[in-house]
Amino acid sequence: MNVYTDLREQGLLCDAVIRVEEVDFPIHRVILAKYTYFRALFTRSSEADNKVYSIPDLSSDMMELIIEFAYTGSVDVTESNARRLFMAADSLNLVELVQICCNFFEKTLCPYNCVGIWQFTKTYHVPELHLKAFHYVLSHFEEVAFGEEFLQLSAQDVSDIISRDNLNVRQEAAVFEAIIRWITHEPQEREGYADLLLSEVRLSMMPTEYIQSHVLSNELVTDNLRCQAMVSEVIECKDRILGRPRLPSALLLAIGGWNSFRDLTNAINAFDIRANHWMNITNLSQVPRAYHGAAYLCGYVYFVGGFAQGFIATNSVLRFDLSTRTWQEVAPMYYRRTYVSVTVLNGCIYAMGGYDGHTRLSSAEFYQPETNQWLEIAPMHEQRSHASCTALSGKIYICGGFDGNEYLQTAECYNPETNQWTLISPMTSRRNGVGVIAYDNHVYAVGGFDGTACLQTAEVYNPHTNTWHSVSSMMTPRRSFGIEVLENRLFVVGGFDGITSTSSVEHYDSETNEWSQACDMDVSCSALNCCVLSGLPNMADYTIP
Repeated sequence: MNVYTDLREQGLLCDAVIRVEEVDFPIHRVILAKYTYFRALFTRSSEADNKVYSIPDLSSDMMELIIEFAYTGSVDVTESNARRLFMAADSLNLVELVQICCNFFEKTLCPYNCVGIWQFTKTYHVPELHLKAFHYVLSHFEEVAFGEEFLQLSAQDVSDIISRDNLNVRQEAAVFEAIIRWITHEPQEREGYADLLLSEVRLSMMPTEYIQSHVLSNELVTDNLRCQAMVSEVIECKDRILGRPRLPSALLLAIGGWNSFRDLTNAINAFDIRANHWMNITNLSQVPRAYHGAAYLCGYVYFVGGFAQGFIATNSVLRFDLSTRTWQEVAPMYYRRTYVSVTVLNGCIYAMGGYDGHTRLSSAEFYQPETNQWLEIAPMHEQRSHASCTALSGKIYICGGFDGNEYLQTAECYNPETNQWTLISPMTSRRNGVGVIAYDNHVYAVGGFDGTACLQTAEVYNPHTNTWHSVSSMMTPRRSFGIEVLENRLFVVGGFDGITSTSSVEHYDSETNEWSQACDMDVSCSALNCCVLSGLPNMADYTIP
């Protein structure tokens, strides 16, 4: 094909001309004839002897890109030309080029262009891109609602968006404020839609104080009798109305562990942050686990090592398919590992340290889902069981634990590019049964046991300065608990408080440096593990009906 490109650039052996907007493009018909439109153009009996083919309703710069694509198989799609190129390719039925443009749109979706792409694709038959753009609008609504494109939507489009169960908003107030902003952009034309849009706001999910201070006092509500009636009904009947919360964009899972009777449990409980409620979603069949690792990857929840029945350290790995609710055993680890530390990095599951029933381990390995294989990596500097780890900026950090003789305050970092572990600054406290998580571009180490007592304290590691500093302490001391980040808040779940297993849950906000109580689990549990599920197409299956 490079030969034809060179010939075209030199104007040699061209046998036809494409004319667009009085601009002539010498071409080789055999190159363009692979596309249906051009083949039909070149072979029509009335055109067969022509050497000049005029194409209407197309710009010359788009024709130049199309010819370039025909000769080279590639094209430079940019934000400035993508829509026009898409329309030109669509009009000529150039399916490959249409798909390239769609791929570009999908790759560049952001809060400030997703509405435009959603609207644009209504006109053309690209249902997959249309759906992805709409889902992006729903998933990033709080940012989208502050963009200019949102203000250009029709009332019906706004209604269609805010009526959806899977609209992702932390508080329903964001929906109310979005419709107020949309109406006040063109008040005379849009005030009449106030009651239509307010009816899609889930007022019963709002705090009464907010309704009274922000909704009832808004002129668009006070000037509309139907709006007033809606709000008044909610206030009068709020205690009796069972509001339907939005679907969460992500779920927090609490998996396995020990209950308050020191029995292994097999429950998987999901926390719906919208409904502020825990629910049991499945049981681990006949394989209860404690002191195991858990990871969410590509639609599966993996259960790694831990104590199985009989309190025997295991190397087995199970995964739960969230779409089919079925279990599968995958390749076992090289070593039995309970009190194991597990995290996900670059599409692989890493398992480090632990206890094999005889020895505290320094070994580490990772699992590749594509090949269903575990591979060993360099061992850590220290033997560690009951430590905790996390991934941040392409590296793995592991902190604390027990080496068989003493509780550790040391920490180390693994670089997969060099397959090397590096000791980093030690924590300020010894922490066995600690919770470690990446949050706000730092590594947090929370709670644990220092050899004397369960800890409430928490500290933060800055990778750039190799230093630790303290942050606010938890409300409850705990060790052997679950830890995860959900909607930019750090959650700690259950654990052992020094006396018994606890059901308490709390979350930390780095902006305020404060801990707050969250909804407790239905059962007390320690030695559990947590992971966060996001992007599930069947999210409704795992939430409150």
